[in-house]
Amino acid sequence: MSYLSNSKLIRRYPWVSPLLILLVLVLVYGWAVRGLKVDFELLQTSFPYIIDFVSRLFPPDWKVLDIAIKALIETVQMSLWGTTIGAILSLPIAIASANNLAPLWLQWLANLLQNAVRSVPSIILGLIFVAATGLGAPAGTLALGIYTIGYLAKFYQQAIEAVDQRSLESLQVMGASRLQVAQYGILPQVLPLGLGYTLWMFEYNIRAASVLGVVGAGGIGFQLKSYIDGFEYTKATTMMLVLLVVVTVIDAFSSQLRHRLDSM
Repeated sequence: MSYLSNSKLIRRYPWVSPLLILLVLVLVYGWAVRGLKVDFELLQTSFPYIIDFVSRLFPPDWKVLDIAIKALIETVQMSLWGTTIGAILSLPIAIASANNLAPLWLQWLANLLQNAVRSVPSIILGLIFVAATGLGAPAGTLALGIYTIGYLAKFYQQAIEAVDQRSLESLQVMGASRLQVAQYGILPQVLPLGLGYTLWMFEYNIRAASVLGVVGAGGIGFQLKSYIDGFEYTKATTMMLVLLVVVTVIDAFSSQLRHRLDSM
């Protein structure tokens, strides 16, 4: 009875439901702000310090441009190999975790593996591989490869689960084998999405690789941290500007390519 009366109340007063949602959002965000213990008075007096720090970043020191380009090339190489390694390892995990392909026990194990990888920050992975292989790009590449699995496996899984089941059933009725069902039913539907996700991950990994440099895992992040630690802020600015240009170019290129893949 209470459910029916509530339904009638919402139909009679349609503004009640949005008001309740707004009230819940206000309460949740208010709770979050209290938990952060934000000192608004301190924020008001902190702007001069922010302006002072930003002013030290300019003008960029273009004398280190050649160093920035070399470090950036290493970062792109790390991202390329890390994304490729992660994509290859992600595919069987995605198949094992898809609810329309794998048994329940295998789905549970594969999803547990995905969650375990995603729960480890990229910097921790960087530290692990720096301890294993030493400072430099190999450690960053391996860290990116493992880091990529946590995300691409989930993206691939969602693409596989979104496959139109009617097309698969039609192939099975025609007597197609499992391999033929995968080749002619699943792959054509998953491939454009999978390639789009992989391109997005490659673009993301370039930024992630710059963060891994903080723990000595090579790339432009290593140079960036070295300059900041040495208070050479204008040189650090050159590194950030070069990274910005390359990320923007790759983002534009990958966006166009993803658009073409989506229209396939």
